[in-house]
Amino acid sequence: MTTLGASLGLAHSASGATFADDVGFLKKYTEVIELSDASGQAKVALAPAYQGRIMTSTAQGDGGLSYGWINRELIASRQLQPHINVFGGEDRFWMGPEGGQFSIFFAKGVPFDFEHWFTPACLDTEPFFLVKKSASAATFAREFTLTNYSGTVFHVKVDRTVRLLAPAAAWRKIGLPALPSLKMVAFESDNKITNAGKQPWTKATGLVSIWILGMFNPSPQTTIVVPIVAGDDAVLGKKVTADYFGQVPPERLVVKDSVIFFKGDGQYRSKIGIGPKRSRGLLGSYDAAHKVLTLAYYTQPKGVTDYVNSLWKLQDDPFNGDVANSYNDGPVNGGKPLGPFYELESSSPAAALKPQGSLRHVHTTVHLSGPEHDLDLVARATLGVTLREITTALPK
Repeated sequence: MTTLGASLGLAHSASGATFADDVGFLKKYTEVIELSDASGQAKVALAPAYQGRIMTSTAQGDGGLSYGWINRELIASRQLQPHINVFGGEDRFWMGPEGGQFSIFFAKGVPFDFEHWFTPACLDTEPFFLVKKSASAATFAREFTLTNYSGTVFHVKVDRTVRLLAPAAAWRKIGLPALPSLKMVAFESDNKITNAGKQPWTKATGLVSIWILGMFNPSPQTTIVVPIVAGDDAVLGKKVTADYFGQVPPERLVVKDSVIFFKGDGQYRSKIGIGPKRSRGLLGSYDAAHKVLTLAYYTQPKGVTDYVNSLWKLQDDPFNGDVANSYNDGPVNGGKPLGPFYELESSSPAAALKPQGSLRHVHTTVHLSGPEHDLDLVARATLGVTLREITTALPK
């Protein structure tokens, strides 16, 4: 923790904080929009100033556990950082690609290193504008330009709607009858980008994509679970990309025919990615310490395989990227972690859009807590594994 954080008595996050704790903290520094179901139990908190991101949620009202990771130290400092402002949040709007000749995070001709990596302000420090709001939904909009590494300029219009899902809709997505013993909050971000310029967006000059990232509180007992399509690598591609920051050690990543287990303890910086032919449109995690099962669904158009590649290098195949990723935070270059936190992320296909053409991407998050027997039923139905398989997959 920095000297500032220590003097304020702040940690990077308040893991175990209640929803009211986190919302009360946020309201000291920024506008917060709260959405709630009729019972007042399922709630989410949104921050327009942070691109309309979903900062946190709960399944049990103001006194319930707050599920999102929030960077209290950074927010309280009121000091903006040059490369990225890691404010936190369960669902933030970003765009790709991050690296390569069509990157929107690197200026033309610079080296692909952290010194030259900058998050575009429109995805980092500039607000989205509230267009309309109801008790359970809010819509935001924003227009901006982005310039990629190759010099292509994109005029982008964003429409982003965040809504709470009714329990019946969430249980339909899960594929089970409602289990009354489980507490649930389910919400989605419905994101649309439009080519607001006069030129088409083409593969020759680079394409962009919608990229949604959810940041959650880690624990030593959190395991990330990625169901994948089983089959031949020659047909479906490799099961996982696991060398973003060096190869993930085997005690932190177990890859089986139809599922991947990845450690979400916030203690070792690592990242994995899943290609479109392997993806099942779902990521998950289980925090055995708090008995919370998290599911992250995302839309994936059938048969589409062009996804932007975010690796930090000039690329032979810039449209052979990931549909979904998971990141586990940890110390950076021997220093401190960014959080710590872990992430569940999804991306839209590369957006080859004519003027006024649009592309949508929907990312849905469901948190469930309660008796392990019923959580096990959900894990089996969605992730294809038992809670016991999840909790014993990786060494303690």
